[in-house]
Amino acid sequence: MKLSKIAALFMVPVLALCLVVCSAPGGKASESAGSDSKIAELIAQEPTNADEAAELYAKLMQKENDILSSDNALWEKVFSAANKDSAMIEDGSNYGDFLLKTIDGAKDEFTADELKTLKAGAQQIKEIEDKLESLEKEFPSCGSTPSAGESVDASAAGMTAGANASSEATKFPSFTGKDLDGNDVSSDELFSKNKVTVMNFWFTTCKPCVGELGDLENLNQELAEKGGQVVGVNSFTLDGNEDAIADAKDVLSKKGVTYKNIWFKSDSEAGKFTSNLFSFPTTYVIDQNGNIVGDPIVGPISSAEQRAALDKLIDQAIANSEQ
Repeated sequence: MKLSKIAALFMVPVLALCLVVCSAPGGKASESAGSDSKIAELIAQEPTNADEAAELYAKLMQKENDILSSDNALWEKVFSAANKDSAMIEDGSNYGDFLLKTIDGAKDEFTADELKTLKAGAQQIKEIEDKLESLEKEFPSCGSTPSAGESVDASAAGMTAGANASSEATKFPSFTGKDLDGNDVSSDELFSKNKVTVMNFWFTTCKPCVGELGDLENLNQELAEKGGQVVGVNSFTLDGNEDAIADAKDVLSKKGVTYKNIWFKSDSEAGKFTSNLFSFPTTYVIDQNGNIVGDPIVGPISSAEQRAALDKLIDQAIANSEQ
């Protein structure tokens, strides 16, 4: 399946996006990547085979990443404005168009020079996205290899990010919360009734997160036959934010998702665990005893490599539960 690029906002109070998995320092860079002349050279290239297309695709994604990370403080204000005022980014929409619209809506928050920098960057992202779409049409597999552009770096997005959450815990933190329909959920009941629980952490405007929802729905149907299930945790919905829950339910409905999505308090241990995740989407496998099995799957599960790694963890969790 096609792997989408990112448009990201994050949890309150104000959290911003960086497309890259490796962190970028906050603040304005000395020279904006939006003025990178090499982007035009890359866009002009016409690959002749799938390998060349994949290489070009990765380079263009990196350039898109560079634009957003080079003026991080400015983009934070853009994403903040989007979080308050913009509708969900639909699949197939050009991310550059979304950014340009959001910048225009928040133009009073920026100086003339800042607007010039932002609009130049957004325009180049629009051109990159157009080229990426063209590459995907001509070489459908060119964007299917997991890369740094396919997950959101939570630390660069303004979170209080720590080490990999699984490094400090073998058990998933216990919690009480609710599903998106308001039904009570507890970790003890959730984990104990399943031989394996696959917990997927995502948020509504993260395109790679939304892009894998169909795969997770298929996985949930497969796990149902093995005594397991997929459970989603949308970061925007923590603390029961009603608007965020409505947005999440809208996305899930459009994607045909039927598996349970839940929220819990952000100041709970499970909420703190979520805040310490370093990238989105991230997927954990948990056995019947509530133990985290292996390392998390970082990025979409859509590729064969990612899915194989996930299946191995699932088999291990089921084996643990049957001992």
